[in-house]
Amino acid sequence: MGQTVQIKSSVAVGDVLVLDTDRSFTGQDGESAAPGVPGGGVPGILSAELFGLGIGIDHVFVQQNAVTVRRPGGWDAESAERVVGVTASFLRFYDEEE
Repeated sequence: MGQTVQIKSSVAVGDVLVLDTDRSFTGQDGESAAPGVPGGGVPGILSAELFGLGIGIDHVFVQQNAVTVRRPGGWDAESAERVVGVTASFLRFYDEEE
């Protein structure tokens, strides 16, 4: 149940990773989150899941279909892929195998 969020692109620039998706998570106003203060609603839940990865993310900004994630020290391929994976599966309630 639920659908996979398609990640149209992901671009890392220094400490920031920007994901462009096929789903809107917010209205026109964006929402910021920090560890311990993930915010509310859908962006807050997504932010909490990203912080829960334990890879050093210190800020998330969600605006419509874009998810911007900051990780001091930059991004390696594995960490970026973990963020993509969490975001892509965010709206699924069950694994695809079930």
